[in-house]
Amino acid sequence: MAWAISAGLTAWAQDVKPLEPASDGAWRVEFSPFTHHFRFDVDHKPVWSLGIERESPDQQLYGLMGFRNSFGQPSAYLYYGRKYNNFLNLSESFYAKLSVGLMYGYRSPFEDEVPLNYNGFSPAIIPALGWKLDNTWSLQVNFLGTAAVMFMASKKL
Repeated sequence: MAWAISAGLTAWAQDVKPLEPASDGAWRVEFSPFTHHFRFDVDHKPVWSLGIERESPDQQLYGLMGFRNSFGQPSAYLYYGRKYNNFLNLSESFYAKLSVGLMYGYRSPFEDEVPLNYNGFSPAIIPALGWKLDNTWSLQVNFLGTAAVMFMASKKL
């Protein structure tokens, strides 16, 4: 009997994988080369963005994006958010993000293009859906209210 228990514990111990070291989170560099506006406007200019994001082990996000807005003005978005991995249980690669923050950049004569704008500062909420291509690269679509969608690629550092 003791032999059987010992053999069973030995077999179980061989199957147990050691715990991996706790992750400290990850830094990501994000780039958007293209934004699609839902309505044509002669004042619209090409939009691009470049940013850095910190993802903590519990999926909290902190980031800063610099971008050229739809009217060619230099702009920025400082945010906090959360990432939801395996969103809707569809795939381990599919995720959702929700960020809230402070945007700067929509100044005269375009200050009325974003809600609650005061001297170029306005609150923003940006939901996104993404797909992890591998452990390093991801593709993402950011939903910019009723105005546009932004296509983004990111790389884990």
